[in-house]
Amino acid sequence: MSQPTHTRIRMFNTKDTYPNQALNNDLCQAVRAGNTVYVRGQVGTDFDGNLIGLGDAGLQAEQAMKNIKQLLEEAGSDLSHIVKTTTYIIDPRYREPVYLEVGKWLKGVFPISTGLVVSALAQPQWLVEIDVIAVIPEA
Repeated sequence: MSQPTHTRIRMFNTKDTYPNQALNNDLCQAVRAGNTVYVRGQVGTDFDGNLIGLGDAGLQAEQAMKNIKQLLEEAGSDLSHIVKTTTYIIDPRYREPVYLEVGKWLKGVFPISTGLVVSALAQPQWLVEIDVIAVIPEA
């Protein structure tokens, strides 16, 4: 059997994270593959499962970015090494507060970015979800 080529960070099962849904999927919050880090879509929920910013897309984006920062650091990278962001919002009116918040965290980084307005996210209280791809600089 070959050696693993990636590291899974913060593994979990969806039956624990979505107790209101009949799910049973093994996932993780981030994957480090070579010098690339892929971060799962982050929402306004902290790692203890507490929603931050009920009804406030800007506060949810802030919590998502806190999560992203922590996950990148756990993977050996940081916010300055983000190369791509994808931001999902459920209402176009949330674009300004969400992007203003993300912009605070990524000032001077200049990633490529995709933004989407979607009809819903996995939980009804979630207003924004952000996923990123980052690199790990060579030593």
